[in-house]
Amino acid sequence: MPIPLNIDWQQILLHWLNLAILAGGLYFLLFKPVKQFMEKREDHYREMEEQAAGKLREAERIQESYRQKLEKAGEEIHAARQKTQQMVQQSAEEQLAQAQKQAKEIVAQARAQAEHTKEQAMKESQRELKKLATEAAEKIAFGTDQDPFDQFLNLAEGGGAHEGR
Repeated sequence: MPIPLNIDWQQILLHWLNLAILAGGLYFLLFKPVKQFMEKREDHYREMEEQAAGKLREAERIQESYRQKLEKAGEEIHAARQKTQQMVQQSAEEQLAQAQKQAKEIVAQARAQAEHTKEQAMKESQRELKKLATEAAEKIAFGTDQDPFDQFLNLAEGGGAHEGR
């Protein structure tokens, strides 16, 4: 029985078989290698992205580490500056205390020297007074016609320069 329109099922099935063989061959020859190439390329770019992200995380970690070191260095500098200021202040206080001590010593020496000078002046004035008293007593004893009190005053005032009055 012939098929109307001249359709031969056997020919159609053979064409379908040829098409399936061609599609399978092309799949194994072209599609599969292209698909593998695309997967490798995708994996390569994924690895590059992961490496870049890892390097970015490492850079951020290093940046944070440097920031902490910088803060620590700033704190150390501040502490060193305070320590230096304290040392300078302590040195100034020590020098001031030493200067005050020296000033007290100088004042004490000046007082001692003034006391010594005062004592010498007192001794000298007592010696001079004794000498004047002795001279006055001698003049009184050897007799002059002036009042003894006036003679003493005259001797005391001028050391005997006014005797002739």
